[in-house]
Amino acid sequence: MLLGEKIKKARKECGLSQEQLAEKMSLSRSAIAKWEAGNGLPDVDNLKALARLLNVSVDYLLDDTGEVDEVVLRESYQLSDFGTGSKKQKKDRVIRQKFPDATIHPVLGKLKPTKTEKVLDNAIGFLTGAPFGIPQLVNSMKHTDKEFYLVEKDGKQFFVTVTDEFIETRQLAKYITEKKFEIGEWLFTKCSYEVK
Repeated sequence: MLLGEKIKKARKECGLSQEQLAEKMSLSRSAIAKWEAGNGLPDVDNLKALARLLNVSVDYLLDDTGEVDEVVLRESYQLSDFGTGSKKQKKDRVIRQKFPDATIHPVLGKLKPTKTEKVLDNAIGFLTGAPFGIPQLVNSMKHTDKEFYLVEKDGKQFFVTVTDEFIETRQLAKYITEKKFEIGEWLFTKCSYEVK
């Protein structure tokens, strides 16, 4: 599904007309119509505003791999309500409570490096003899509040992101069987063990 189609679908699901969405964003209706028709793209600030107003993630709007279906559900929760232990242990409890009868595999995720980061990584590695460079290290520290899970239930597969504030569930359009896979700008590795 293309960006324009996703904007239109999410707008309709929120019960908004193009005029209403344009008014909320302080834009003209023609700007919304142009995006939905695929004749233009929102800038980064407008993309963030769209995601917030339409109750979807920016990743959902931009992901064109076809791996993720249209179903995106984001729910708030209180991490402190899930007992003691590390954040990872609490998030494991969150996912187990949400999917009590499912098979749940943790997934390790990292952002794909940009071309510049790849060049820097190689240069730093070459100059210092280090197995990785600063950009890779910085990227690994950016998203420490997120845990990712691959959930299988009733013949369906879901990709779930749990942050410190919310749980985001996406039904997958295509069943993932590989240990390593990509969604959007992320590279993922499925862990062999299950969340108990």
